[in-house]
Amino acid sequence: MVLPEKMQAAMFAQHGSTEEIYLGETEVPDMGAEDVLIKVQAASLNGFDPMMLSGSTGLKTPMPMIPLGDCAGEVVAVGTAVTRWQPGQRVCPHPFVAGEGMTGETRRGVAAQYAVFPARNLLPIPDSVSFRQAACLPIAYGTAHRMMLTRGKIKSGERVLILGAGGGVGVCALELAKAAGCAVIATASAPWKLDKLQSIGADHVINTGTDDFEDGIRRLYGKPRMTGGGGVDVVVNYIGGDTWVKSLRCLTPNGRLLTCGATAGYNPVEDIRYLWTYELNVIGANGFTPADIEALLQMVDRGTLVPHIQQVGSLADVGLFINKLADRDVFGKLVIEPWRTPGQD
Repeated sequence: MVLPEKMQAAMFAQHGSTEEIYLGETEVPDMGAEDVLIKVQAASLNGFDPMMLSGSTGLKTPMPMIPLGDCAGEVVAVGTAVTRWQPGQRVCPHPFVAGEGMTGETRRGVAAQYAVFPARNLLPIPDSVSFRQAACLPIAYGTAHRMMLTRGKIKSGERVLILGAGGGVGVCALELAKAAGCAVIATASAPWKLDKLQSIGADHVINTGTDDFEDGIRRLYGKPRMTGGGGVDVVVNYIGGDTWVKSLRCLTPNGRLLTCGATAGYNPVEDIRYLWTYELNVIGANGFTPADIEALLQMVDRGTLVPHIQQVGSLADVGLFINKLADRDVFGKLVIEPWRTPGQD
């Protein structure tokens, strides 16, 4: 077959605001012997997208940069050394590429009509899973799966507090906890997000714009006691900052604090008395593996997990959606369909 040479993509040539993003024609990426060319049917945004645009991460970004790291699509062509994949197969790539780094961070992203990935990075999409659903999974949902299940080992009957639960990782953490049979207490600072959290299964919500979450947990379950009881079994905290010690004070003896980031500061004041007094466990989760993504695809296939998609747009909406993320005006995931006509319902 004749391979495409040009494609439409959302790009930026320098760091700055979303005014730097433009829609234009660019070269289809070169495909090596062990690579696969994918027609991107859906791509999703993540929390790092506004930071990559602004340049605040300090990571070296190839210019012109195509943003976004997660996608799902169809195999168009395969390299000469590829035997597993064939044109027409539906795939979801793991976005981290050895030697290049994370797609959408240090390698060009997938806000484009085509993308190239090493064949080893691809995972098959089950027939019942849509491209939109699959594109939501790798980064945010994969991170949540590794934190909650692979590392955190949450189990039925546990009480789980999720801080800042309205984003992609938080929504998935809530859904995974409910699927495991946990009671979930979710926090957010916007009333509309609290309503959404309750609508997808949160047993209790705490408005951190008006209430202290530690006080809220004590009202619900009582103060943790060294002899047992009170508090929650698990706190999910990827905020850090001044929420860190408060999180420790919410945990029952032998409780677990799960973390995969620190959006409000990675160097918080610590109080290690709680660690030894209550024999607490601090468990970190760094990224995700193909096994985490595969497990999520199977959960969606079985209907035990339904990715929450707030809005779907075209390549022309990439800037708008990045602004929504920066303004924290997002619940769950935002999805781009590169072949979608702007303004299409």
